[in-house]
Amino acid sequence: MARAAAAFLAALSPAERRLALAPLEAEARESWHYVPGVRRGIPLKRLLPAQRQAALALLKAALSDRGYWKATVVMSLETILRELEGSSIRDPDLYYFAVFGQPGPEKTWGWRVEGHHLSLNFTIVDGQRVATVPAFFGANPAEVKRGPRRGLRALEREETLARALLQSLTDSQRRTAVLPVRAPQDLITGAQRRVSPFPPEGLSVSDMTPDQQKQLLALVDEYLGNMPAPIASAEWDRIRAADVGKIRFAWAGGALHREPHYYRIQGPSFLIEYDNTQNGGNHIHSVWRGFDRDFGRDLLGEHYRADHHGAAPH
Repeated sequence: MARAAAAFLAALSPAERRLALAPLEAEARESWHYVPGVRRGIPLKRLLPAQRQAALALLKAALSDRGYWKATVVMSLETILRELEGSSIRDPDLYYFAVFGQPGPEKTWGWRVEGHHLSLNFTIVDGQRVATVPAFFGANPAEVKRGPRRGLRALEREETLARALLQSLTDSQRRTAVLPVRAPQDLITGAQRRVSPFPPEGLSVSDMTPDQQKQLLALVDEYLGNMPAPIASAEWDRIRAADVGKIRFAWAGGALHREPHYYRIQGPSFLIEYDNTQNGGNHIHSVWRGFDRDFGRDLLGEHYRADHHGAAPH
């Protein structure tokens, strides 16, 4: 990522670099959202072909093949929305790249790519440790229903794996897992800068059968697997250290495909929220959050305590 980020910045003109580059401590780094609009950074729309290639190389360096495919498909869905709605704000080139701090092999820095239905935030500390949250992927339409891309589902497994787990539950388990509320119209946490744990609702992993536990962990892995294997493996180590048995799965809404629904998975250190209620259950929002790790807060805290005697920059 450091090499790719440096190459991306080097490909820009001085004026473009001023748009793309900000201090690590910039307030904008934690100001994120997933609706159309102007962001901090430089959009693909302003880039020449070689610059665009450098931007996408940075994105590719930060994600697994699976994650890169999802991200680029999410971007491409803007073309379909533009055809459906006739709106100029639906533009697959309105995805903004921003670098915070100076990238380098031993540096502490961060970067983000963000636009409608995509917000991927990375913090790299001392060139060694990486935080990849918040990580938001959305899809509208969740399933393309007509045209040459009919049947395309950018976030198919996030939906099908969760529904299969729900359908495997006994009546008694369902009474615990299914919340007695309507599915919310969006992620409950929205684009909050900080999130706190929900009450311990839903079905605990410790109350699942071994097969159900495997299904839930496969669903968690679908989210973690958007990142390169070493990053995903390190996150799995954190999850195991915090106790897998304390992870809970909660569901709200319909159980059938195309019925509006919502679920969340919460462990001691992380939260997954998924919502598919808009547009007749064909519009997905999903996010991975870390209670202490969002925007690398835990890693930066350790870094500042070690190198700056506990004084974090303003």
